[in-house]
Amino acid sequence: MPDPFLRSVKLLRERIPEPVRYPFDIPAVKALEAGLELHPNVTFLIGENGSGKSTIIEALAVSMGFNAEGGGRNQLFSTRKSESELHQHLRITKNALRRPKTGFFLRAESFYNLASELERDAQTLEAYGGRSFHDQSHGEGFIALVNHRFGANGLYILDEPEAALSPQRQLALLKSIDILVKDGASQLIIATHSPIVLAYPDSRIYALSAAGIEPVEYEHTEHFALTRDFLNDRERYLRRLLADR
Repeated sequence: MPDPFLRSVKLLRERIPEPVRYPFDIPAVKALEAGLELHPNVTFLIGENGSGKSTIIEALAVSMGFNAEGGGRNQLFSTRKSESELHQHLRITKNALRRPKTGFFLRAESFYNLASELERDAQTLEAYGGRSFHDQSHGEGFIALVNHRFGANGLYILDEPEAALSPQRQLALLKSIDILVKDGASQLIIATHSPIVLAYPDSRIYALSAAGIEPVEYEHTEHFALTRDFLNDRERYLRRLLADR
């Protein structure tokens, strides 16, 4: 297991002028004050909508020099400035002896904007497979970007990549992650709701909630337990769910 590019992230709360407002009032963001250790291979952030996953992922990406709407360090476009100021108050502990050769921030919600920006230059598009992202399905574009743009010794930050992917494509993403980690010595930080993506073994899972942030084993995540129980007794779940209509 190679040394990670990023070792930990910590919130510098004493520098925040108004710590009671967004995003500093989110429990998971507050919990960063104690520091969060990152796995050398893959770190997962999970939690309900509004738990702070995307806020923290975005702040990490911006802190590392990536564009807030996605892309590499050379994508400087802005469709609508909406990122929080959290990145200004984080201390990222980096590896002093090992730096990433490449990297990318991929987020589902602004992929259309990123795809449009990449297509402005034919030479740039060629590096991503040469085919217009808008001529592909959302999921095809995601996988094409990962396969053509993600390489060895890279830092990759992904925000809900499964949003565009069928279950089969999520399995393909797992394979790509494994290649990046084992063959490419890359490090990934991923916010996800997918029990398929979350199943990657060489990883650490952090659950974000009203209680803050805590590490959790895959089998103890709600994503795994709910999916397993639903598939094992679908009819009972549906009866209970729809009886209250």
